[in-house]
Amino acid sequence: MRRLTTPVFAGLAALTLAACETPQPTLYQPAGGPRGVGFSEARIEPGRYRVTFHAGPGAPPAQAQDYALRRAADLAVADGYDWFRVYGRDMGWTGGNGPTIGLGIGGASFGRRSAVGGSVGTGFNLGGGPAPVATLEVVMGRGPRPPGPDVYDARGVQRSIAAPA
Repeated sequence: MRRLTTPVFAGLAALTLAACETPQPTLYQPAGGPRGVGFSEARIEPGRYRVTFHAGPGAPPAQAQDYALRRAADLAVADGYDWFRVYGRDMGWTGGNGPTIGLGIGGASFGRRSAVGGSVGTGFNLGGGPAPVATLEVVMGRGPRPPGPDVYDARGVQRSIAAPA
């Protein structure tokens, strides 16, 4: 019986480590899928985008907001615009309920012999915690920047919110 329990416990330990979720660092990059860390955008019409930045677990919300602004600036410059206005902002969170592993003790019956025991179980979160998500709806324009607190100079944003190398 002792020879059987060692491989079983080793297998459970390997499964436990394999189930651990390693949080992704927050990098300014395209998102690698719908839950990936990074930016994504949807072109609504010419000069109008919805930009989203998914930060990694534990990242400050301001970092997600800054990187969403940086992506809007990059899109504006790439499309030949000088400035952009933020018409809508949304800040949310994803995750926080990663995979869990339950540990327990039970009973079994083998032919004429049986073992009965109480069951005790526990679970713990292996995920990285909640991650901030910033979404902006922006409209882009050419020429002199109009006045207003939600109007940004695209090249100025690129200079002030540098994309990490």
